[in-house]
Amino acid sequence: MALAQLKLLVTLARVDGNVAEKERAYIENIGNANGIADDVIRPLFEIEHGIIIPDDLTPEKRFDYIFSLIQLMKIDERLYKDEIRYCARVASKLGYDQAIIFDLMLHVKEFMESHELDELRKLTAKHLNQ
Repeated sequence: MALAQLKLLVTLARVDGNVAEKERAYIENIGNANGIADDVIRPLFEIEHGIIIPDDLTPEKRFDYIFSLIQLMKIDERLYKDEIRYCARVASKLGYDQAIIFDLMLHVKEFMESHELDELRKLTAKHLNQ
């Protein structure tokens, strides 16, 4: 499942045509935290990936996916329409109302306290269609 998440993140990072070093480091950190070796992660940046969502994602994992996408989108402090559109498509495939993207863009920060994440999970759950 973590590999599928990494592929979504890599695709988002590539949307604007340039993978910033902060974006690459963020993706590599998520991969490493999930036990994926750097030699598996690095080649992901070189190929195209479709929007493939595993069927068996729990609501918590769905949140992790959408949260990490929004956090990555905001990491370079520039928001591009193509990035927002991509995140909206992924949100829809995750079973969320696409409006979740705008709520998350307002609330997601680079560093968040656990109580902030809990509130964000509650907000996000209201947008889950499944």
